[in-house]
Amino acid sequence: MSTLSAPRKQRTPIRPARVLLHTFLVVTALAWLAPLLWALLAAMRPYAETSDKGYVSWPDKLTFDNFTNAFQQSDMLHYFGNTLLIAVPAVLLTLLLSSMVAFYVSRFDFRVNLFLLLVFTAGNLLPQQVIITPLYRLYLLIDLPGITMSGKLYDSALGLVLIHVAFQSGFCAFVLSNYMRSLPHELTEAALVDGASVWRLYWQIVLPLCKPAMAALATLLSIWIYNDFFWAIVLISTGENMPITSALNNLSGQYFTDPNLVAAGALLTAIPTLIVYFALQRQFVSGLTLGANKG
Repeated sequence: MSTLSAPRKQRTPIRPARVLLHTFLVVTALAWLAPLLWALLAAMRPYAETSDKGYVSWPDKLTFDNFTNAFQQSDMLHYFGNTLLIAVPAVLLTLLLSSMVAFYVSRFDFRVNLFLLLVFTAGNLLPQQVIITPLYRLYLLIDLPGITMSGKLYDSALGLVLIHVAFQSGFCAFVLSNYMRSLPHELTEAALVDGASVWRLYWQIVLPLCKPAMAALATLLSIWIYNDFFWAIVLISTGENMPITSALNNLSGQYFTDPNLVAAGALLTAIPTLIVYFALQRQFVSGLTLGANKG
């Protein structure tokens, strides 16, 4: 009695292009991870060991003492608070103002809407180093008695918030306007027929539909503003007012700097950005996917 055997599945031949692609991806991933792993290894080794044997050597002892010392010596909690005081208002204000601009240029037809969007976007093309001298002088001339601790816009968290909002609003307005254009116009037309005001149309109808895109932009803005070093080092002069990226300078001595201690401090400062990314990872990916599929 004969038995029928299940047909064998044909194995997909391995194509050289796929092998090259995966090899490239693996090499690229290792190239990105290599500095991080090297910094982690250096941060876990005592300075006496690396100064004696060099950094390209097998470690005899791995410890977390550098992380503890970096956290305590740099007063990291205080500077984390400074960064939070700058990043949170800057992100919220940027999303609010850029969404208003995006709503106006995407849902209403008028002659200069494209030009207006280009003006906002063109601000991102201007190098920061070009305007730093006039901006520095302007910050020194603006007096804010009773509003900032320094009495001026210079050397204040408000000054950093405003410059971040100014530089990031163009990119966010561009992204949100493209996203809002993909929304059905029937929604806004029906709301206008029912007597909805422009503010209600923006706040209760269009803005809730943009939550995925807003979450994606919030993730990017949080990381960009948190990692900012240029504006903080130029527009802040008092050490106690500096954000966390500039405060790493506290780990450097006048005559001696422990590179292992600095590496540990740098890794500690990177933890909040990882938390923000992993917390908003699903919204970030969905926002990018929806923005790519619509329209």
